[in-house]
Amino acid sequence: MKFGKPKKKINTFYPPQRTLMGPGPSEIHPRVFSAMGRPTIGYLDPVFVEMMDELKELLRYAFQTNNAMTFPVSGPGSAGMEMCFVNMVSPGEKVIVCRNGVFGGRMLENVERCGGIPIIVDDTWGQPIDVDKVEDAFKANKDVKVLAFVHAETSTGVASDAKNLAKVAKKHNAFTIMDAVTSLAGIPVLIDEWAVDACYSGSQKCLSCTPGLSPITFSDELIEKLHEKPNKNKSQSWFLDLDLLTGYWGDTNRTYHHTAPTNSLYSLHEALLMLQEEGLENSWFRHRRNHQALKAGLEALGLNFIVDKPHRLPQMNAVSVMPGVNEADVRKRLLAEYNIEIGAGLGDLAGQIWRFGIMGYSCKMENVMLALCALETVFSDMGVNVEVGTAEAAAYKAYASHPSNLKIEAVA
Repeated sequence: MKFGKPKKKINTFYPPQRTLMGPGPSEIHPRVFSAMGRPTIGYLDPVFVEMMDELKELLRYAFQTNNAMTFPVSGPGSAGMEMCFVNMVSPGEKVIVCRNGVFGGRMLENVERCGGIPIIVDDTWGQPIDVDKVEDAFKANKDVKVLAFVHAETSTGVASDAKNLAKVAKKHNAFTIMDAVTSLAGIPVLIDEWAVDACYSGSQKCLSCTPGLSPITFSDELIEKLHEKPNKNKSQSWFLDLDLLTGYWGDTNRTYHHTAPTNSLYSLHEALLMLQEEGLENSWFRHRRNHQALKAGLEALGLNFIVDKPHRLPQMNAVSVMPGVNEADVRKRLLAEYNIEIGAGLGDLAGQIWRFGIMGYSCKMENVMLALCALETVFSDMGVNVEVGTAEAAAYKAYASHPSNLKIEAVA
């Protein structure tokens, strides 16, 4: 049987140049693009193996850890999440899952697929995880093996108290799984100081790398306990089996596991090198500074944040849709007329909020000012009573109040 050519003439794909201010991916720095275009070499080439070692060291800096098993999973943040659960949760084991947004719900589904018994701690979307509720859940379930929570909930823009959540888990002799997909490099993530056992992130958010890689780290204590686990069964996933990947990403006698995405790993190496050059504290401060300016401009337009000030993520700004305005029309016009992408609400918040992401290379003054100017114009065209220039003026004032030569401290 013969198949003809496609009915539609297909040409080389050239995507438009967008200003990415949604929940991810973020814009990619030219240095990172350049790194992706370097010659492809074998995944066990001695030069590539040396680069893998550097990647691990750079990731240890980003995670603030000395964990030996710190490496990028060949897959998006969802693969990093699944890797934690399929290696740490056995059928019949109890897992406390904190759910205050979409991605806590995905953790729950992973527990169920692993045959674990989920103990769900629910909190209102837009509110941080209640540490006292987690403590109560442990007291009511003495044999919980794992606590799973999202540090920075992308669907709402709220940050939870990772330090004290991990502390509660340690108190009850349980391991922790922490989602840091949106938090890594945007706000402090202090793995060793907080004693987090397993943490995964994504390459496409505050690291401003190409999508498709998941930085991950496992504590030495967790690795030891997993190897000692009685009646240890093989992981449900061959590809994400930690034992097999230890042979590939370990320090000695590397064995073939899979064909690594070599050029994507080049880009992650460059992105992490740029993070080291900037300094973690400076990266945290840059996200905070641009958030303050964006916040001032959005509030000048009459938009209200859904997250209380102490718990807001600087890199993910969720605001309620203005009454009488079609939220989808605003997003469509920003994209069609200004090439600006912002995010819509998910799940329980669908149609109710806009999400403005300022992550990594997207986190810069020109993006903040462009978005505010475009939003003012769109609102004005739609009949909303706004005073043109007010939002930009408020943002400039915020920038002046937070000069770029200041830094923030490494706080939880």
